[in-house]
Amino acid sequence: MNNSDYEQRLSKRVPASDVRAGSAVKDIILVAGARPNFIKLAPLYKELCRRPEKLCPIVLHTGQHYDQKMSDVFFQELELPEPDIFLGAGSGTHAEQTARIMVEMELIFMRRKPDMVVVFGDVNSTLAASITAAKMGIPLAHVEAGLRAFDRSMPEEINRLVTDTLADLLLTPSKDANRNLEREGVPREKIVMVGNIVIDTLAGQLSRADKSDILERLQIESGAFALMTMHRPGNVDDRDTVDILLDIVEGIAAEHTIVFPIHPRTHKNFTGMGGRAGALAAGTMNNVIITEPLGYLDFLKLQKESAVILTDSGGVQEESTYLGIPCLTLRPNTERPVTITHGSNHLIGLDAAIAIEHARRYLQKRTHGAGIPPLWDGKTAVRIADAIEKFLFEGDYKREMDALHMAAREEALQALRTS
Repeated sequence: MNNSDYEQRLSKRVPASDVRAGSAVKDIILVAGARPNFIKLAPLYKELCRRPEKLCPIVLHTGQHYDQKMSDVFFQELELPEPDIFLGAGSGTHAEQTARIMVEMELIFMRRKPDMVVVFGDVNSTLAASITAAKMGIPLAHVEAGLRAFDRSMPEEINRLVTDTLADLLLTPSKDANRNLEREGVPREKIVMVGNIVIDTLAGQLSRADKSDILERLQIESGAFALMTMHRPGNVDDRDTVDILLDIVEGIAAEHTIVFPIHPRTHKNFTGMGGRAGALAAGTMNNVIITEPLGYLDFLKLQKESAVILTDSGGVQEESTYLGIPCLTLRPNTERPVTITHGSNHLIGLDAAIAIEHARRYLQKRTHGAGIPPLWDGKTAVRIADAIEKFLFEGDYKREMDALHMAAREEALQALRTS
């Protein structure tokens, strides 16, 4: 690609008139790519907009989730404006998707010259933005930093580790996340515990979700059904694993109703497998209600009214903890242990007998009530905005961070000399 082609692409992506030279207001690019990101972005965007004299949020949607059900409806329901920048990255392998996003982000960052890039969670868009920002010397903040499942077979774990290694400001949801980062050698000065921003959105939208008519549309009664989500590659790609999941579904559905909003990836895989998996995807399995991916408000209503939730989603573990609904996590590990120690989450793994036993117990006698972790209070966006403002406006940040990195380097060299 020659320079003229490159400049042409730059001007198409972000018009030159959008760039503010010499402004005291700091441009903050908020990067979102998948539906969990939108839930986390919404309250922070609104809080940053309340500080126009200092901060200007710019929403960048990578298009990692790009269809109406997985993306557009979330912007509408969470009352977000159209994204300022849309990349249209689409699907593909992890390498293909990440590479496409990095190429386009480099163009955006060159033109906009943001003062900070903020990433959320652990999706490929998070990784791509983090690497690009770090290589271009743009300060990087990571919302939901420090979460660890200690399982590098999970693509999300790799994304978390790389992002936290590169981030300049690590915004954590809980004390265990702080401990993880400190064990990895992250200077404490870079870590700020802010709480869980997912809860900001949940608490703010709960009254609207209560008005949803999803129960009537699905013809189900409050407290009389199990809610299920399943999308992680480790659960829906392997036929042997899927067979265990199907045993769980059939065991519960023998006596109780299951509502299963099916992820496009899961639907595609199950349909291709045929047999029981194909029947589940087609909606022909007895006592299982299959729906398309639901909007945020409908799904929140289902969570609140369910007797038990079966999931492999990190966000659902958090939301069910706040709602006090028993959650059975069908994974061997979780990056959110606080939902177990302080909440209503149970780490089941892929043990069909245990999952069926727990689900039946909660369906037969609905239970509510569990602790809520500290700072899961609906005010996380304010604390994040405060941390960003302090980072950008107070002190000589670059000199302080350079000093921290130099101290860490010298400490490591000294350890090698004495070992």
